[in-house]
Amino acid sequence: MPSTAVSAQGSTLSVSGAAGVAKNITGLALGFPTILTSAAHGFSNGDIVTFAALTGNTTLNGVTAVAKNVTPNSYAVDVDTTGGAAYVNGGTATPVAWTPIANVTSFKGFDGQANEIDKTNLSSTAKEFMLGLQDFGHFTFDVDKDFSDPGQVACDAAKRAGTLKSFKLATPIGKTATFSGYVKNSPLDGGVDQVLKTTGVSIRITGDVVFA
Repeated sequence: MPSTAVSAQGSTLSVSGAAGVAKNITGLALGFPTILTSAAHGFSNGDIVTFAALTGNTTLNGVTAVAKNVTPNSYAVDVDTTGGAAYVNGGTATPVAWTPIANVTSFKGFDGQANEIDKTNLSSTAKEFMLGLQDFGHFTFDVDKDFSDPGQVACDAAKRAGTLKSFKLATPIGKTATFSGYVKNSPLDGGVDQVLKTTGVSIRITGDVVFA
């Protein structure tokens, strides 16, 4: 069987910045996921959007979600509107503006695991367990250091301030992973005949990871 391996070359990592330009919504199909119509919205899989001002079905108002199954004029979000009121009109979706992190040389992550909850009792014939909440652990990456790169600067500022940020990993085949977390460290490495690096930038993930 031929290999189906995918090259990591061309992958990009971005950190959240200010809010982008709100895009008008012209349709909403009830369901799970919910499908929204928005002409030439410009979103990509993995983008984070916040909804407002929808009428009729107001389930999404104030909700922040990740866009997936993106087409030029529509996208879906994993919010359940099944059985809700019919959409009437209006509404906007305001995206997060992403800042690319330059010079990323490698990454790895989502290394956490759920806790084991012991539910053994005196009637058990062997140890019994159930899983607790999922924990996605850490996401780490290495960069060739650039003190003027906006993405690297944003990560350093988030570490210093303890600010929760969102991140988007985009692969060259269009698959994305979007998650939130805290930048815990950003060590600086150097040596003879080496470029200055920041190796092992560690992001502690909080909440879910959305794959799109």
